[in-house]
Amino acid sequence: MSGRVDPTFGGSFAGSKVLVTGHTGFKGGWLSAWLLKLGAKVSGLSLPPEPGQGFFCSTDIESRITNRYADIGDAAALEDALKGVDAEILFHLAAQPLVRSSYRNPAETFRTNVSGTAHVLDMARKMPSLRAIVVITSDKCYDNKEWSWGYRENDPLGGRDPYSASKGCTELVAHSYRHAFFDDPDGAQLATARAGNVFGGGDWGEERLVPDIVRAGASGIPVPIRNPEAVRPWQHVLEPLSGYLALAAALLDHGKQYAGAWNFGPDLAGSINVRDLVTMILASWGGNAPSIAFPAGARTLDFNMHEAGILRLDSTKAQTQLGWRPQLDLPTAIAMTIDWYRAHARRADMSELSAQQIRFYSERMASDVIGSSAFVVE
Repeated sequence: MSGRVDPTFGGSFAGSKVLVTGHTGFKGGWLSAWLLKLGAKVSGLSLPPEPGQGFFCSTDIESRITNRYADIGDAAALEDALKGVDAEILFHLAAQPLVRSSYRNPAETFRTNVSGTAHVLDMARKMPSLRAIVVITSDKCYDNKEWSWGYRENDPLGGRDPYSASKGCTELVAHSYRHAFFDDPDGAQLATARAGNVFGGGDWGEERLVPDIVRAGASGIPVPIRNPEAVRPWQHVLEPLSGYLALAAALLDHGKQYAGAWNFGPDLAGSINVRDLVTMILASWGGNAPSIAFPAGARTLDFNMHEAGILRLDSTKAQTQLGWRPQLDLPTAIAMTIDWYRAHARRADMSELSAQQIRFYSERMASDVIGSSAFVVE
């Protein structure tokens, strides 16, 4: 496969039965919204949504898909919740997603991310119609050597903090299931996907950079920046989601040759340090921008919690074999994100605004143009 990704993904999802775990979360919510736009019949499996202003509740996805609620770490509860579900495509995103939370609750992080993944894949084995599985892990699954170049899919897995280690373990679980249970060329195929540091409208997660800045804008309380010199692969949420969709479509159309691990990260220009990203956000915000408090030193404010100094992804495999590539430069991604939060603050129709952003992104996929956004921050 070469060239670019078809924004309709070859019609692979139209009328298809798709199960999304973690659908009440930030990425899972956006993925569910995009799948609905593509004509999929979406079922979601997750913990119940937290009440408030997250993407799932703000866009009323709950009324548009079939919802099932369970803790994936509880095998019996998961089996009960998924009775009668026979999906053709499975996107597994349910996880404990935060590095710092993993320090506070390490055992729970491993229970959810590792055992939970095994439980989900056990249920997948019982779905006779299943054809494609995409397990979402993280860029932090790699054994980080603080290299200046991007990690490739064949680099060693690892992780010093519990979250990163749990994602490395998740990759190993998926690798084992792929070879032990999903190895039939005529059966369901399993791939894993590793994305960069994702941001976008509708994320209200604690201890995440962009939501923290948005909250600071509303409260007037300066947000402390833990590690301003840390380099991360920043990308808008629609970037990796387009990769997950392209990968699932390839598994459906071409089978076993697309099983395995895949990176979906930004180009080199998207891998910048926290300080520079914050500066770009404030410049895009314009007047009444949030107040930022940088620490006196260059490193994290909490020395008891390790955070990598530099992390980049090499997405050559996805670009050459899937035809996938990033569509948004950072100024465009930031402008779209701020526009979403500002629309939310003025109580706009967030389902429609999100659909407009998906449509805008899809048009970029078709046009081969990378540049500034039509979503101009007011």
